[in-house]
Amino acid sequence: MDANGVVVMPGKGPVWSMEPGRSSTVKLRNGETDESVMMFEEVAPVGTATPMHLHHDSDEIAYVLSGEITFKIGDAVTVGGPGTCAFMPRDVPHAWKSTGAEIGRVLFLYTPGRAGKAFEEMAERPAALDQFLAGAERHGWEIVGPAPF
Repeated sequence: MDANGVVVMPGKGPVWSMEPGRSSTVKLRNGETDESVMMFEEVAPVGTATPMHLHHDSDEIAYVLSGEITFKIGDAVTVGGPGTCAFMPRDVPHAWKSTGAEIGRVLFLYTPGRAGKAFEEMAERPAALDQFLAGAERHGWEIVGPAPF
């Protein structure tokens, strides 16, 4: 960890893509924060969705920068636009989908950052989505069902 803190400028940080048009940029890495937090920005084309999943070791926060994102957290479904913030506690099943008319951009934060290690690995060694999901289980993820949307 850098004792002086970390500043990541716009457009900077490792980038990876799980699917065509779906790119993510790492803003804070585990090693930079002593695993206290991991953050990345994702570009989510309309229709992009995650399967229902949970994280055993980390809480997740999503902040919608643009577009419209539908969140399912537990049994609750909420649609939000820019400025919407969603908290997904560890061990609570959740999923999201880009549902608006324009491409979504979402800032994701994991605390502690251990669950985010799967994304850092993806930035280092790009892989198909199914390979990513298989690797994510090593970092406390559990897939509990298909996308609910």
